[in-house]
Amino acid sequence: MPSLGVEDVSLQFRLKGGREVTALDKVSLTVRDREFAVIVGPSGCGKSSLLRMVAGLQRPTAGTIRVDDRLVTAPGRDRGMVFQSYTLFPWLSVRKNVAFGPSLAGVPEAERSRIAGEFIRQVGLTGYEDAYPRQLSGGMMQRVALARALANDPEVLLMDEPFGALDSQTRSLMQELLLSVWEASHKTVLFVTHDVDEAILLGDRVFVMTAQPGRIKAEIEIDLPRPRHVEAAFTSERFIDFKREIHGLIRNEARKAMEH
Repeated sequence: MPSLGVEDVSLQFRLKGGREVTALDKVSLTVRDREFAVIVGPSGCGKSSLLRMVAGLQRPTAGTIRVDDRLVTAPGRDRGMVFQSYTLFPWLSVRKNVAFGPSLAGVPEAERSRIAGEFIRQVGLTGYEDAYPRQLSGGMMQRVALARALANDPEVLLMDEPFGALDSQTRSLMQELLLSVWEASHKTVLFVTHDVDEAILLGDRVFVMTAQPGRIKAEIEIDLPRPRHVEAAFTSERFIDFKREIHGLIRNEARKAMEH
């Protein structure tokens, strides 16, 4: 059973002036249970829109999305979302941000404090439980956002370019952190990025999308051994082959978009 199924999903919207645009056209994909799947594609291909529809934050014009055979029609606790922007509550401490979901679910205070403490430890923020977002760096805030999403124990973790706003060194550290957290939890993940290196480093499978209207152009199994480490992975011959293949696919789509 796939953990996540997207079937013939299309998204259309009307521009000011009345012109109708098809952003996504009959997109179908499945993400297997405990798989780390990544979506890449040229700018404007609808990657983030697709992820928002899986999250239940946007409705498709046509098609269906299911999590473990349950139809997605709205946000739900079975899906956790991490955005590029940190989306933390600035008036809550790190501990209270992470415990927010369990609190909404009615988890008793002692248990939600234990849950928050465990995920704060997993993302390496022990000692910062009582700090506020304004006191944290960008990388630290994104670690809190990851811990908050995991604290809800979602079936599927959705990540929309979560490291896109970070400097290259912090981004590399966050990739390694995410790999270690995922290897411990083996959550089902659907991850959107524009960074091909990141896609290959993290993913079990990479879906490459076409230029608008977005469709699935290719599905590539990343058979690099796990656990993966940034420096070792980036220099392997197999990694370089994947990078050449995926860059070529995206470059062809970007060229088509420019010609139109």
